[in-house]
Amino acid sequence: MPLPDFLIIGAPKAGTTALHAALATHPVLYMSPVKEPKFFLTDGPPPARGGGPGDISTWREHVWRRADYEALFTPAAAGQLRAESTPFYLYDAAAQRRIRELIPDVKMIAMLRDPVERAHSNWTHLWSAGLDPIGDFVQACADEDRRVASGWAQFWHYTRLGRYGEQLEHLYQVFPREQVLVLRYRDLVDAPVLTLDRICAFLGVEQGVVTEVPRENVTAHPDESLGHRAVSSVIRTAAAASRHLPGTTGTALTSPLERMLQRGARPRQPLTWQQRQALLPYFESDIRLLEKVTESDFSHWLQPRERSGGLVGDRPVGQRQARNGQPRNDQPGSGQPGG
Repeated sequence: MPLPDFLIIGAPKAGTTALHAALATHPVLYMSPVKEPKFFLTDGPPPARGGGPGDISTWREHVWRRADYEALFTPAAAGQLRAESTPFYLYDAAAQRRIRELIPDVKMIAMLRDPVERAHSNWTHLWSAGLDPIGDFVQACADEDRRVASGWAQFWHYTRLGRYGEQLEHLYQVFPREQVLVLRYRDLVDAPVLTLDRICAFLGVEQGVVTEVPRENVTAHPDESLGHRAVSSVIRTAAAASRHLPGTTGTALTSPLERMLQRGARPRQPLTWQQRQALLPYFESDIRLLEKVTESDFSHWLQPRERSGGLVGDRPVGQRQARNGQPRNDQPGSGQPGG
């Protein structure tokens, strides 16, 4: 019964794609070829209708059948630790309970990012894909309650995904603390070797083997323009129509338009202090809870940021926004990171 030995459980837009690719270079770690199977997010098939722009295509990517999920880990060699990286498990309390029922001894890694920066990267990801119709980040966050009530998928929960205090408080009620490693995204960016060695020590594998983190799933930030709005409108219309098309046909139709939007786009642009101030009320009480739950200081998340926007520079040439529910073309089973 091949099931994961460890999971990267969150958070979205906190370096989980790059971390998955980095750990795949360790010879005793087997990272699933589908980075985000999303198996534990449902008890059966995901929704077949409803949601926000593009959600149907994402739901169709879910690996929700037990046999298909186990098949992801079958190629692992004897002695390798198996893993996958669905970053919504930290957010989804029901998923945590499902994990406990099936693999109670699993180890988990949670990457935490400044929640305002995380939300901005999340919005930019969907804006650059032509899916979010609101071109103002603060306004898009203000629309979140309506979107959640309308059944939009979790990736649209810009502020809720960053309430790590609530999420970890629940996780620690389900799993012992010693099975959870909490890390900071900034440490992965600023001190990658030390952070990777800390992860390897937690997993009980040799340190000093993984020495770099690739630039994966780097968010582009297209300017708002009439052209962007026109192409985005076509993408959303095509995404809505895709629910009547089989499989991933809809994604195949919209991918060229998405690449057109992101061609030559800048890295994610810094937030102003005014924008940051508008978002902090969503998180202030939860940051205090996070400090209590983790016994760590996160007060700097309530302050202006000296470094904001894309911290890893331009998107590598030829890279596009990741479809993490699909197999990696460069990872036929070994998990080697791509460019």
